[in-house]
Formats: sequence, structure tokens, C-alpha cells
Amino acid sequence: MHDGSGRIVVQSLTKQFGSVTAVQNLSFVVEPGSVTGFLGPNGAGKTTTLRTVLGLVSPTVGEALINGVHFNSLGDSGRVVGAVLEAQGFHPRRSARNHLRVYAAAIGVPDARAEAVLQLVGLGAAGSRKAGGFSLGMKQRLALATALLGDPQILILDEPSNGLDPEGIAWLRNFLKSFAATGRTVLISSHLLAEVEQTVDQVIIMSRGQTVYNGPLDNLRRSQQARVLVRPSDPNALVAALHGAEIYNIESTQDGRLMVGGVRTEQIADLALRAGVSVYGIEEERINLEALYFSLTNGQYTPTMPGVAAPTVGGFGQQTGYQPPATGYQPPTGYQPPASGYQPPVAQLPPPQPFNPNQGFPPQQQLPPRLDPSQPPAAHQPPPTDPYQQWARQPWAGQSTADQTPTPPSGIPTPDQTAQHQTAQHPAAPDQAAPDQTGSEQTGSEQTGHDAPQQQQQAEEQPPQHDHQEPGPSGFGGSA
Repeated sequence: MHDGSGRIVVQSLTKQFGSVTAVQNLSFVVEPGSVTGFLGPNGAGKTTTLRTVLGLVSPTVGEALINGVHFNSLGDSGRVVGAVLEAQGFHPRRSARNHLRVYAAAIGVPDARAEAVLQLVGLGAAGSRKAGGFSLGMKQRLALATALLGDPQILILDEPSNGLDPEGIAWLRNFLKSFAATGRTVLISSHLLAEVEQTVDQVIIMSRGQTVYNGPLDNLRRSQQARVLVRPSDPNALVAALHGAEIYNIESTQDGRLMVGGVRTEQIADLALRAGVSVYGIEEERINLEALYFSLTNGQYTPTMPGVAAPTVGGFGQQTGYQPPATGYQPPTGYQPPASGYQPPVAQLPPPQPFNPNQGFPPQQQLPPRLDPSQPPAAHQPPPTDPYQQWARQPWAGQSTADQTPTPPSGIPTPDQTAQHQTAQHPAAPDQAAPDQTGSEQTGSEQTGHDAPQQQQQAEEQPPQHDHQEPGPSGFGGSA
């Protein structure tokens, strides 16, 4: 029977999957009454270790104990350990309340406990909804409610804040702290280092299947010296002043600042004042869990690119000693400076080719000459009239203007010829003509037959008007 201490002990644990060693000689202890963070990069062996603790994986070497015994030897394990490794163990068509009732019956707790944990994790209003329609954050809450059904002594959670909104993360942080404050054990694994730093009291950091740190987070912070970041006007002068005060833990950053370890900001400010160095910025570096984590794991599985240096976080263990800034311009590798003097371009433009009117754009038309404003404008020229008017206006050779008989040019018919042509095309048909009707219109053939003599008589009685000449006594255009 277990001792009821609530302690988790992992001793000399090694687990191999064929030729791959997932965990190698791992040892740590999780004490009750505290929240312990289980940290490490992907592939470090965290999930394999948790599954070994819960009896889901058999170790190759070593052992993992809960309350002094293996998990499979615990009596009524649902009331001792509550665990969430994956928030996916739900029937999609079963409501959240019925899901908890099924698990409550399996571990021997009443249905009222299901309703209580629903309210505890904030899913009281969603208890009747089907779990398949839950978001990732709601599934995380339902999985936590399942782990809390038996009111366990130990709580083991893998990425418990995954998918939670900021309000849910804050609630989870306060809940885990209050849960551990009652003397119970909390072991969480997470990659959210900033959130873990606000939650945990103890830290277990793994790298390459081994433990690199196991202890209180405050002790890990104290193991690193506090450093001051200062931006001076003259770094060399400030470094000389620090050396004069026997301060040698000095490093330079890529942005031109100095990192001084083992001193306070007041000391550096006083030394800079005595040395006549202006200080444009000074602050004490905060040693956070992220910087400590990277310094211990040393970038396991960090991708690298050729010619690109690995990133540094916080500067821990990355630089040794003060490196003065480089003076002058340093051209990059492979850079070829330009040749002295002017070098004409290699490629010369071809000479212009004469324009070929048979190809391409046609030649531009010659524009008319511009008008001279000093010259008077030319007299208005009337537009040319039709050939008939031009012929009627001109006199006939050898005759006076009064007795000239107009002879139309070839191609222009006389009015007599026009009337005869219309009569030939549309002869009058008296026997076919329709009787006269008051208000009715005659057809085109009837109008042509009756109006042809009238049109000829009107043409003879009304000669055309001519400019600058009198109508002739006889002939076309004159009066009889």
C-alpha cells in the first residue's frame, strides 16, 4: 500500500525505443505542496517520462514511483492521481455532463461530483453541449474536469494552458497555486516559459534525455550574477574606469552597449561621472526563466544556416571579455572595390538608322506654316458650289452677257430633258387613275403623271437667280 505522501520519485530512468534512447539516466523528485515545472526542448524525453510515471510505458532501466509504489500498484488510482496528457479522449456525440458521469461511475464517485467539477472549470453553462463541438480551450477545461473527478492528491498535466484564452490562463494559474497550497502535488509540462515562471516554485529542466537542473526557481536565478546594461558615449573610456575600480566582468553587445556583472547601477553611474563619460541609458538586466532555460539546454535541435551565427538569449555564456568596437569600414568578404577612374560602359548603343517609310511608323506629315500676326488676314473665299451653279454663272465665249445662250456642259441634263425623262419613266394612266376624294392623297404614279407638265412649266416661268448677271432673253433660265 502506498505511503500517502504524494511524492513522485524518478530514479535512474532510461527508456530506449529500438536504437533511439529517449531518456537516459534521469532522476528527480517532485515534492508535495508546490507546483513543479517540467521543461525541456522538443524531443528531450518529457512525454516519455510522464507516460512512464503513469504506467503507460515500461522503463528499460530504473523506475518511477508514486507514493513509494508503481502506478499500477496504486489502489483506487483515480483518487490518487489525476492526469491529462492529451485533451482528446471524448466521444464527439456525448455531452460534457454525460462524459463526466461515465468517468465518475468508473472510479466510483457520485454524479453530483460531475456537476461540481463542471462548475469548477467554468463549463456549467455548456454541460449539455456535445464535446465534439467544443473549441480547443473548452476541451482543455473538460479534460481538467475529468482529472479532478476523484479529488486526487497528485495532478499531472501536459501543456494544460494550450488553447486557453488569457482569462482561462489566469484562472488556471491561480487554481494550480491554490491546489498545491493545500499540500498536494502539481507537475506540469509546458513550453510557455513566461507563464511557467509565474506559476511554478520548482523547476526540472531536461536536455538530451538527461536532467540539467532540478531545484527551486529562485536558486536558479541566484546562480546567475545580476548584470547592468549601459550605453556610454565613450565605451573605451568607461571600460578603463571600470578596470581602475577592479571590475573586469565586462561584455559588449551587438548594439554597442556594455554588460557589467556583479555591480549595481549606482556604481557604474558614479564611475562614469568621474571619468567624464556621458551615459545615454542604463538598466539592470532581469534574469528570466527563458534566458536560464536557453543557457542550460544549449540550443538542442536549434536549426542553423550556413554563415549565420546561432542566436544568443540574454548573453549568458555567449561572450567572454570586453570586445572593443571595430574602427573604420570593413568591407564584407568577397567585395570588390570599384576601379579607379572613369570606366566607359562596355555595351555601346548602335548608331541611329535612317527611317524606312516601308517599315514601322509612317513619316510625320508636314505641318502648315504658322500665320504671321503682322499680316492682314486673307479675303474670305466662298466654298465651291455645285457644277450646275458654276456653269450657269460663267458667260459663253463670243457673246455678250445679255444675249448669250447657255450651253450646259456634257453630262448635265437640261430641264426639258429632265422633264421628258421623268415622263418616260412614269407615264400618265388616266384609265387607271383613282377617282378624286376630298382629303385623300394621290399615289406616287398619279402625282408623277399629272405633275410632270406643271413642273416643266414652273421651271420655265421661274428662272434661277444668278449673281452679277442679268437673265437671258430666251433659252434655259430666261423668261419668254
